[in-house]
Amino acid sequence: MRGSEFAELKAFMMIVEQGSFARAAATLEMAPSTLSQVIRVLEARLGVRLLHRTTRRLSMTEAGERLLDRIRPAFEALSEAVESLNDFRDTPMGTLRLSVSTVPAQLILAPLLREFLTRYPAIQLDITVDNTTSELVVGRFDAGIRYGRRIAHDMLQVRASLPSRIMAVAAPDYLARHPVPTSPQELQNHACIRYRLPNQQVMLWEFEKSAQKIEIAVDGPLIVNDVDLMVKAAKDGIGIGYVVEAYVEEEIRTGLLVPILTDWSPPSHSYYLYYAGRHQLSAPLRAFIQFLKDHLHG
Repeated sequence: MRGSEFAELKAFMMIVEQGSFARAAATLEMAPSTLSQVIRVLEARLGVRLLHRTTRRLSMTEAGERLLDRIRPAFEALSEAVESLNDFRDTPMGTLRLSVSTVPAQLILAPLLREFLTRYPAIQLDITVDNTTSELVVGRFDAGIRYGRRIAHDMLQVRASLPSRIMAVAAPDYLARHPVPTSPQELQNHACIRYRLPNQQVMLWEFEKSAQKIEIAVDGPLIVNDVDLMVKAAKDGIGIGYVVEAYVEEEIRTGLLVPILTDWSPPSHSYYLYYAGRHQLSAPLRAFIQFLKDHLHG
């Protein structure tokens, strides 16, 4: 197989995995027009159409599906063969692609990036901050970091944070204008800043005290799908927010936000690194897992 043929097949597989020419071109670091030409050359050489392309939809033909089924194992085997050479290096080498939601990106990754990259200079981190529950295989991610309850059950998990509380918080200005809630039920009489999940549902607020667990459907003038916007709105006195305590530790320490119902907020919110266990772990991922464990328990 000539080098150009290998590149054409790799481009085809990347388009299918990314679901669009634009995303695949960005991953391959080439112009979308160049990628389109590569696929046209591949289809002309094979004499069959591999992809159905419209302005709104991309799908494989039957021939494309058969080709993908045959070449994907070969590409995975090649990748594992190259990865196995890490066993002969003094330090791990390669790219580690992570899909991380906003809160752990700031709480867990940001403080560790400099030390990790200094310790492993031959590893390149490629981090995507995304609050959806991204599929690792489809997005070609090596691992992700998310709240434990949002991780698929078939994924292997490594704890990435100590348990923290998720709690209601409000600005002193808001509390000066409204009575402080003394029970979760009283939140229904307050202006609450709600969070919309990636599945478009509005998140319920959960509280626990002793053996009693309560889920509250709060109401209020603002719904967001961004944690930072929720924190900013809470600090501005718009209403009561609901957020991981560690994420607003500085705001609480400086008095910009005041915790509410702390006796109903046990430390039960943990983040996990998760990954598929179908193949041998890459050296960069093994190094990152051990690095996280050392920091969590050290």
